Amino acid sequence: MIARLRRKGKLDIPQVTVCTDLDTHRLWVNEPCERYFCATEQGARYLHHWGVPTTATEVTGIPIDPVFSLPYDRPTCQSKLDIEGKRPVVLQLCGGFGVGPVEANYRAMLAVEKPIELVVICGRNEALREQLAKVPVPEQHKVHLIGFTRDMHDYMACADLVVTKPGGLTTSEILARGLPMVICNPIPGQESHNSDFLLEHGAAIKVHHPSLLPVKVAELLSQRSRLARMRECSLELGRPNAARDIVRKSLEYALGGQA
Repeated sequence: MIARLRRKGKLDIPQVTVCTDLDTHRLWVNEPCERYFCATEQGARYLHHWGVPTTATEVTGIPIDPVFSLPYDRPTCQSKLDIEGKRPVVLQLCGGFGVGPVEANYRAMLAVEKPIELVVICGRNEALREQLAKVPVPEQHKVHLIGFTRDMHDYMACADLVVTKPGGLTTSEILARGLPMVICNPIPGQESHNSDFLLEHGAAIKVHHPSLLPVKVAELLSQRSRLARMRECSLELGRPNAARDIVRKSLEYALGGQA
């Protein structure tokens, strides 16, 4: 809308665009625009393909809450959230509204033979949480069914592995915490591209169907060295200070380099 108003001469102020997926596509290009803040170098290069000058792109990462950049103490977070931590802690994320094949994935996670402590974030979908609560939990597992929470950074601090869709913001939070990912049900298009990027860089594995989750998760949890490598890859990709960097660079541009 801003670019269109500028083209019509109805608005005369500069703008910046923040790309919130790991890759980009043609719809991100809205000229005139003075700066495009991209999540990755790959995303910036694709904008160049669509005619955006190289001088107009900067790789900053995707902005997330600065709380994900703060140091944490895992035992303290576990105590705060009543997580035992005696088994591997697996975090299953269902999005803010708890949609998709959540119950199928949950039942698959309960079929993992290796004992786990499973934390399921159901978001604002209280009906989903009540529905999952009716599913019997095998005695080797411990389960926490959580609704909407503002403590996601602490839950991630307690986790060994995250099972999730690869949305841009959620993925950025996970990378900031340096967690390995099991990707499920990516939306065709931007999430599929996010998935490809994470797989190429060794931070995730992908499961095409809930029936494969039990064996894939158990296999991954039994391979400590592989998990450690994935954690390292995730940390290398993480940009926990992206929000601060974008604000600082935007102010610098707006003030002519005086911020």
